[in-house]
Amino acid sequence: MSKNAWMIRAGEGGYLIEEFAKGLVTVGWHEVGEIKDTSQRDLWLRLATVYPGSKPATNQNAASVLWRFARVVKVGDAVVTYDPTKREYLLGVVTSDYGYEPKRSKEHPHTREVTWEARVSRDALSVATRNSLGSTLALFAVPDAAFTELQAASESKKTAEPTSGIEDRKEQLVQSNRDAEEQSRELIEDRILALDPFEMQELIAAVLRAMGYRTRVSPPGSDRGIDVLASPDGLGLQEPRIKVEVKHRPGTAMGSQEVRSFIGSLRSGDRGLYVSTGAFSKEAKYEAERATIPVTLIDLRDLAQLVTDNYENFDTKGRALLPLVRIYRPAAE
Repeated sequence: MSKNAWMIRAGEGGYLIEEFAKGLVTVGWHEVGEIKDTSQRDLWLRLATVYPGSKPATNQNAASVLWRFARVVKVGDAVVTYDPTKREYLLGVVTSDYGYEPKRSKEHPHTREVTWEARVSRDALSVATRNSLGSTLALFAVPDAAFTELQAASESKKTAEPTSGIEDRKEQLVQSNRDAEEQSRELIEDRILALDPFEMQELIAAVLRAMGYRTRVSPPGSDRGIDVLASPDGLGLQEPRIKVEVKHRPGTAMGSQEVRSFIGSLRSGDRGLYVSTGAFSKEAKYEAERATIPVTLIDLRDLAQLVTDNYENFDTKGRALLPLVRIYRPAAE
C-alpha cells in the first residue's frame, strides 16, 4: 500500500454518519480547543486538566487520537469510515489539512474534508478484515492487508443488496453474532496453541472429566503412546475405556503411520481418541475410519469446540489451565 489509510469513526454507534457522508470527518473532545500546533504531551496535559476525573490511560488514548488527526493524517491519505445503518464501509481520500471549526460543529470541531470514492459491503469482506476494522478507537491506522481487501472489494463491486428496517437490523445482529463467535473461537484456539505438551494432555483430561469420566494423565517425559486414560471408574476397569494420544505439533499434520501405530496399541473394549493440533492427513482419516476399534480424530478446531461445549462443567484445575468467561449478547430472532 503506497499511502497511509485511516479508520475515522462517525461517532459512537455511527450517529454522525450523515454528516460524514457529506464529506467532513470529525473527532470530539471540543473542550480542549484548537490543537493545530500542540504536541502530544501538551494534549495529554490539557486533557488531564479538562477531564480531571478520567483515568490517565483514557486521556493518553484521547491525546493520541487528537494528535494523529491534527498532525499525522495528511492530505492524500486514504480514509475509511463505517455506516452501520447500511452495513457499508466508505472509502475516500483526505482533501484538507486539519481545521478547527466550532461554529460548524460545536461538539466535534476538529475537522478534515474528504472525498468519498466507494462503498463496500461489510458482508463482502473476510472475517479477518472485519475483525481488524472492529476497534472502537475513534481513529486508528487500517492494516495494509485490510485496506488492500477493501480496495479489491470496491473495484470488483462486491456489494450486497441493502435491506431495510427490521430485516436489516436482524441481519446485522445475525452477522454480528457470527463474527463474535468466529473471533472468540480463534482466540480460544490461540490460547490452546500456547499450552505446552503436558498442559495439552491436562486440557484433554479436563474435557473428559467435564463429560463425566475420571481420568489418569501420564507424567511428563513418559512415552507409552497413551497420554490420557479415561473411564467411568478412573482405573480403566469399567467400559467405555478411552485411551488418548495427544500430539501438540502445530503446523505438522499427523499421517497414516502415526494413526495406524496408535490403533495397534488398542485392545478389545478400548475406545481411541487421537488429538492433533496440527490436523490430520487424508490418509490418516482413512485409517481411523476403517479401524475395527472405534477411533475419533480431534483437530484444533474440534478441540476448541469441545472446550466451549463442556466448559460449564470444567473443574477448577481445567479452568485454571484455560480461563474463559461467558459473554451474553442478544439472540437473533
